[in-house]
Amino acid sequence: MFIKRGANGFHDSWKWIIGAFVIFIGCQLIGAIPFIIAVFYKLVSESGPESLNSITESTLMTTFSKNVTFFLLMISFVIGTIVWWLWIKYIHKLSWNEATTSRKTFDWNRAFFAFAVVGVVSIATTVISYYLDPDVYVWNFNSTNFFTLAIIAIILVPIQTTWEELLFRSYAMQGLGIITGNRAVPFIVTSLVFGLMHIFNPEIAKMGYIVMIWYIGTGFLLGTMALMDEGTELAIGFHAANNLFIALLVTADWTAFQTDSLLIDTSDPTATWQTFIPMFIYYPALILLFAKKYKWNNWKHKLFGAIEVPALKNEYYDTNGTSQF
Repeated sequence: MFIKRGANGFHDSWKWIIGAFVIFIGCQLIGAIPFIIAVFYKLVSESGPESLNSITESTLMTTFSKNVTFFLLMISFVIGTIVWWLWIKYIHKLSWNEATTSRKTFDWNRAFFAFAVVGVVSIATTVISYYLDPDVYVWNFNSTNFFTLAIIAIILVPIQTTWEELLFRSYAMQGLGIITGNRAVPFIVTSLVFGLMHIFNPEIAKMGYIVMIWYIGTGFLLGTMALMDEGTELAIGFHAANNLFIALLVTADWTAFQTDSLLIDTSDPTATWQTFIPMFIYYPALILLFAKKYKWNNWKHKLFGAIEVPALKNEYYDTNGTSQF
């Protein structure tokens, strides 16, 4: 029902394929323009035009304070979300509800429940880790910096994570399902691509490609939530809480988020099989919790079954009753 709802009678393949590129470029390229302009302006105003000749990634990330940099990076996802909304509204003729859920309206209670569960787990595991091995953490609390971060993160991180869910669990999942006529392709492809999208994260450079197991596993977790629950609410809530509490609680010089978090992890991490134990316990536990609470059933069909795509609205009939396109 969730995937079929995205057809809305307008399921030409080209719209979905071009749309995926438009939404991605809208965030990653157009959305990055404010950040680039701000950095260039500051460098030129302080050091002259010649400073642009030696600009590096490190320069981009350290020109401003952590909070300002974080704010500017998050703005790209605001722009990306606007691009997604304009595309689905005017090209696909979809409403927010049609693009995000099978229910009559988006179920915010579901999103908030997933957010609360992940938030509690994130706080609990951070506290436990801190008390088990306090030597690897540095207390980094600065009231001005932290509360500024909190305002930025609470407002913008959910937009960042929601954009990712709108691209993968909404747009790509509905589009691939409608184009291929089954659930298996969108389930597998969106999960793999979601994981691979993180291949340039600093965590990969630090611990190696084996960490991709975590990102791809997260993609399959979110895909399972969307397909089994017939909507993106749980995935949106999970993803928002996961990233928000990472930004607020613990960061390190090898993590994607560089923020004025409460704690700084100073450890030198290595990826071993033990690294993935939480994923193989925590993720199944989440699935079991949601499955019980929301009475999921018919797993095989919802994850891998066929989709009967409704007839096109943009077809018309000639005087003999023959369908024309």
